[in-house]
Amino acid sequence: MSDPDPGPEPGAPEERPGVRTPRAWPVIGGRRLAAAPVVVVAVTVAVAVATGGTLWAFGSFDSSRSTGDGAKDGSAKGPTAVEVSLGACGKGWRGGSAGPQTFALHNTSSTAAEVDLIDRATGAVHGEIEGLAPGTTRELRVVLGGGSYAFTCLPDDAAAITGPTVRIEGPATGGGPAAVPVTQHDLIPVALAHQRWVADRTVELAELTAELKRAVDDGDLDAARTAWLSAHLVYARMGGAYDAFGAAGEAIDGSGPAPSGAASAKDFEGFHRVEYGLWHGESAASLRGPADRLAQAVHALRDSWPQQRLDPAQLGLRAHEILEDTARSELTGRTDYGSGTNLATARANLDGTRELLGGLRPLLTSRYPDLPRLDAWLDRTQHTLDRFGEGGHWTPLERLGRQDRQRLNSDIGQAVELLAPVATICDARRTA
Repeated sequence: MSDPDPGPEPGAPEERPGVRTPRAWPVIGGRRLAAAPVVVVAVTVAVAVATGGTLWAFGSFDSSRSTGDGAKDGSAKGPTAVEVSLGACGKGWRGGSAGPQTFALHNTSSTAAEVDLIDRATGAVHGEIEGLAPGTTRELRVVLGGGSYAFTCLPDDAAAITGPTVRIEGPATGGGPAAVPVTQHDLIPVALAHQRWVADRTVELAELTAELKRAVDDGDLDAARTAWLSAHLVYARMGGAYDAFGAAGEAIDGSGPAPSGAASAKDFEGFHRVEYGLWHGESAASLRGPADRLAQAVHALRDSWPQQRLDPAQLGLRAHEILEDTARSELTGRTDYGSGTNLATARANLDGTRELLGGLRPLLTSRYPDLPRLDAWLDRTQHTLDRFGEGGHWTPLERLGRQDRQRLNSDIGQAVELLAPVATICDARRTA
């Protein structure tokens, strides 16, 4: 499918084709989210103001400046030294003017601590550092508007301590991103609801893999190919729970070398082993064993799932990672073992992302101002992918024209960019 680019859909965000950007992912607990390769995205630091976009991230620290003796940044005016301890949380900060702020947070206590910079009026977090070890210093950089702020110190195995309130003079607008903390308690109902949804998918998956096995047993390889795709797409929608699948998930997913690096079909199992045989001319007899083992693994997952528990703290991260993995694996063809259905899998991954996002939406509505923009880009991405699967026949990656490839990479890249703040906002935080 290589028809000309139809341009933005009505109501879709403006696309900026050809703009390749450096990644500036939000920091979660001092760890930067990995960047997805081979994507062209539409929002950069340089154009954020011009397009009205926001490169969303809490205040972050520069680990290269972490020291044990209060490092300075080499500027004429060094960072504001702030003490972190049980008895003097936030000592050293006396306020100032609105705009960029740099703090050198020094832990003078005998235990590691998390440190949050909060808005005293709303409780929103503007900056955070996790795991500040005793005797060490890290720089925290934020942009603050006018208002009242304080540092909250959360030592390991001790209650939170909020330091003195300080006043920043200036307009209240213009500050960097901030959000009221999401707690483990907030996320538990979301996790339980998603677990029930996954339970229903495991039943559906078991039925479809049984259909696949019957087709292979009957020697009907055309029916087996159809059943394989239906079953595989159900599994691809369950990405929010992959981390909890354990050994059954490994057997289903068929972890192993990429097709180009496989010495033979014996190098991998699960869906990809069956895929390899169905699209490489293997006989039905040779596929009965792999199809049977796949069905057994799926039934094991279905039967064991009620005893599993999703980690609520991982839900926001998974909402971002599903499409990030799509860009890394499906859009590069690394997971194509012969069927040419990477774009169908990408479309199912998008469904999985939206399912997770739907559960998190009540928490995000008041915390993420770019949520409507994210929804618009997910709609756009869905429309783009659906064009490659008209009539149920999916275009293989190698048949995409240059314009189609660029638009697909751009759409998914922008969606991934806008999903990154979901991971940041929904990272469960202590408040006491």
